[in-house]
Amino acid sequence: MIEAHQLTKRYGEKTAVDRLDFVVRPGAVTGFLGPNGAGKSTTMRMIVGLDAPSGGSVTVNGRAYARHTAPLREVGALLEAKSIHPGRSAFDHLMAQAHTHGIPRRRVEEVIGLTGLQSVAGKRAGAFSLGMGQRLGIAAALLGDPATVMLDEPVNGLDPEGVLWIRNLLTGLAADGRTVFVSSHLMSEMALVADHLIVVGRGRLLADTTVRELVERAGGDTVTVSSDETARLREVLAGPGVEVTGAAGSEELHVSGLSSQEIGLRAAEHGIPLYELRSRTVSLEQAFMDLTRDAVEYHATTDVETPGRAA
Repeated sequence: MIEAHQLTKRYGEKTAVDRLDFVVRPGAVTGFLGPNGAGKSTTMRMIVGLDAPSGGSVTVNGRAYARHTAPLREVGALLEAKSIHPGRSAFDHLMAQAHTHGIPRRRVEEVIGLTGLQSVAGKRAGAFSLGMGQRLGIAAALLGDPATVMLDEPVNGLDPEGVLWIRNLLTGLAADGRTVFVSSHLMSEMALVADHLIVVGRGRLLADTTVRELVERAGGDTVTVSSDETARLREVLAGPGVEVTGAAGSEELHVSGLSSQEIGLRAAEHGIPLYELRSRTVSLEQAFMDLTRDAVEYHATTDVETPGRAA
């Protein structure tokens, strides 16, 4: 379990992380989301003691990371895949880490097999592709068989097979009862793998919720229905968990909380003619963009002038 209480990090006058409170619980994949510059990497660095908080605290399994006598057995972290000696082989890199914690050679061989590094285990890690470097970083994170696993952008550089492997790995670790904390900019992957979400922007907590709750807050699944008897239709569709909106006098209603099929069946039971049923599903990406719109520090411009051409 990871627990942050009023966690703060300042660099001079710049506040990178601003009084964060959150808990990452075992048995679930928790996605850590936010725009570039939101404070995600800084937060992760503070969790494993690479940066000291300016205020507040963060613990892993009840203790500050530095107070664990065998930290690799408590939390496995991938923060920068290329943080390896380029002249050292993948096997030797893992063995060097294993020696610091009395981890046996057979465990090194296990994680090499688990991460698909068998064919390159004897090769110099400095020549690895980005994807193979990610696999080596994940192998190092899993080396101590830790109760908590924290990965920063683990799918970077991976091919489709590798992305699927990561997805299955994360869900499998959570199913084992481990705490899994993973950051990613790929909303499609987070929608598939995350049970819970922590969203930050400009260093502040924006949401601590589930994927479903975040999507529903942004509009969720909405059905647009047209009829010339919208007043009766409103009455027929009303019920717990159902929201019906639409301008007075309009022949169009927007309904959340019921599927197109359910709306059609209710209308038919009451003899209400329908002219249109159209479903709209809000994606996690759309919900994320809506939530973080005012917290994005780096905006690209679409008004680009081509060099050498008059504006």
